[in-house]
Amino acid sequence: MSTDRVVLVTGGNRGIGRAIAERFVRDGYRVAVTARSGDGPEGTLTVRADVTDAAAVDAAFSEVEQKLGPVEIVVANAGITKDTLLLRMSEDDFDSVVSTNLGGSFRVVKRASKGMLKARFGRVILISSVVGLYGSAGQINYAASKSALVGFARSLTRELGARGITANVVAPGFIETDMTAELPEDTQKQYKASIPAGRFASADEVAGVVTWLASDDAAYISGAVIPVDGGLGMGH
Repeated sequence: MSTDRVVLVTGGNRGIGRAIAERFVRDGYRVAVTARSGDGPEGTLTVRADVTDAAAVDAAFSEVEQKLGPVEIVVANAGITKDTLLLRMSEDDFDSVVSTNLGGSFRVVKRASKGMLKARFGRVILISSVVGLYGSAGQINYAASKSALVGFARSLTRELGARGITANVVAPGFIETDMTAELPEDTQKQYKASIPAGRFASADEVAGVVTWLASDDAAYISGAVIPVDGGLGMGH
């Protein structure tokens, strides 16, 4: 198994993206991360890019290709939330979340696919959320953008599956991040009560699934949605 392949993780400066980048570094891959601000973990190449801007995405890829080589594994992780109930949700609340979470994945994967087609090898891993199929009040924009990644991965599988390229979706549930740590204790208890595993995941538990999907062991898996949610979204 070749673990010196080139990986690009979008939004790899914090949270789940950072844990994914760290895991790839540990496993011996050559890793680049995109970040709007801040830097990726030690051992990664950080490139500046806003995934809503196709020209910035193209420039980031060119820099990675120049310094590390063609991108063979892409993890579309960059995402934002602008939570509010439907009747209060502005056009911008909706459009900006969809443009980052779904549009960002489109721009990044489109640019990556050129090199993957040439190499006849590629791993596309889209980071969704349990909310994509489970739903969540106040997150119509976010849930819509995350569930859309399933149709994206499955269509891409039908287009490029015969060229040695796989496309899969990872759907994390509640993860221990700065965001969940700030929730009131009662809210955390409530959430944990709804999770069969009775706890939140560590970001590294998500990262392990992502690196596995990138490996040769997962070469025959494509168009799959893999939940990492302790059983929260079962059947979705």
